[in-house]
Amino acid sequence: MRVRPITPERLVAELTDRLAGTAVPGRLRVAVDGPPAAGPDALAAALVDPLRAAGRPVLHVLAADFLRPASLRLEQGRTNPDAYYEGWVDETGLRREVLDPAGADGSGRLLPSLWDAATDRASRAGYVELPAGGVVLVSGALLLGGGLPFDVTVHLVLSPAALARRTDPELRWTLPAFARYADEVAPASFADVVVRVDDPRHPAVVEPGDAG
Repeated sequence: MRVRPITPERLVAELTDRLAGTAVPGRLRVAVDGPPAAGPDALAAALVDPLRAAGRPVLHVLAADFLRPASLRLEQGRTNPDAYYEGWVDETGLRREVLDPAGADGSGRLLPSLWDAATDRASRAGYVELPAGGVVLVSGALLLGGGLPFDVTVHLVLSPAALARRTDPELRWTLPAFARYADEVAPASFADVVVRVDDPRHPAVVEPGDAG
């Protein structure tokens, strides 16, 4: 396995170059996947301005804004790792409102958020027009392996020890879900870009084909 150390700034630059240089029919649909401790939302946010500077319109969508209602999400309790793993994100809504409209035959009319988990109500966000050639970045946890139609997948991975150490104490109950994800889905074995982030100051890229 070849693991290439990289600076956070260079990681953003390399990902920007890769995404800006990738053309697909419609809009480029990118997953930035990883547990909260890995910072997928922060990495996706860091890509927005460089991609725009490279001439690509961008929409950043957080999976946390596409959660299912609390009555469904928390049916088995607020700290059930199996429920978190199997059904917190409204994948149907994410596909319907973001990924399908961004696809080759899509309208380009995307909904940036669907559900406000804090109020447990619809977010009432307005639709956004993303032109052909644009990039939609979807960031969050447990995004891969469920059949969501992404064109490029970026997976941020931590060792079990680093994940346990860096996970907020209030979220420690989610650790079994990420263990299941690594075992059952094995996203590091097929994601287009795999980045180790045991130390966020010193990430390392697992070279293509060497992640398994």
